[in-house]
Amino acid sequence: MKSLFSVAGKTVLITGGSRGIGAMLAEGFVRSGATVFISARKVGELEDCCARLAKLGDCRSLIADLSTTAGVQALVDAVAQHTDTLDVLINNAGASWGAPLDQFPESGWDKVMNLNLKSLFFLSQQLLPLLRRAARPEAYASIINISSVYALMHSPLNTYSYSASKAAVIALTRQLAADLQADHIKVNAIAPGYFPSAMTAPLDEQAMVAEIPAGRMGRLEDIAGTAIYLASTASDYMTGRTLALDGGILASR
Repeated sequence: MKSLFSVAGKTVLITGGSRGIGAMLAEGFVRSGATVFISARKVGELEDCCARLAKLGDCRSLIADLSTTAGVQALVDAVAQHTDTLDVLINNAGASWGAPLDQFPESGWDKVMNLNLKSLFFLSQQLLPLLRRAARPEAYASIINISSVYALMHSPLNTYSYSASKAAVIALTRQLAADLQADHIKVNAIAPGYFPSAMTAPLDEQAMVAEIPAGRMGRLEDIAGTAIYLASTASDYMTGRTLALDGGILASR
């Protein structure tokens, strides 16, 4: 039981790991003894976050712009320069776009879909050789996709491409889970509710909290603890599932 939830010694890649939920995930895994690679496209934020986390454990930064296929391949190449196995891939990088329905632009659709869905698929695909090398029948490799509570409910924010992309992430999670089971790679998703991040910063915090039965925003322990469960052997019999991490929002609807 002592090792059941352990991620010590595992190699983890977290995209969009320099701020918000990504930084929370990174800190949780670093503190738990994993070797953590975080990627982001903004150099300053990435280096600052990595420097902070490196004081707590093994954290390394990889600059990457995942909005293009070339950027995805560049990250794959960078990871392969540091390790030939990958125990955990957390697809967290994402973007949002809000506009009224009648005015929603194609650019806002394509930008969000490319980063939230297309890059997630092709990064997972290209990293399969490293995940397969790490996977064992007694200790599965893990892909964790970060979806959103807005994939499961109406969004009042007019974020049409965001909600659609995150719902597609859930469907893709199920598809990948079934196809990769024989390789001892589990694939699950987390659908977070309101956590402090760049996306929620412009919103009214009091109004957000009023929607949450738990009476508070999500914390580092909430998201990191859930992801560590999905990355550890404790969850090796679960694949293709989406865990809503929302303080009870969906339960109250």
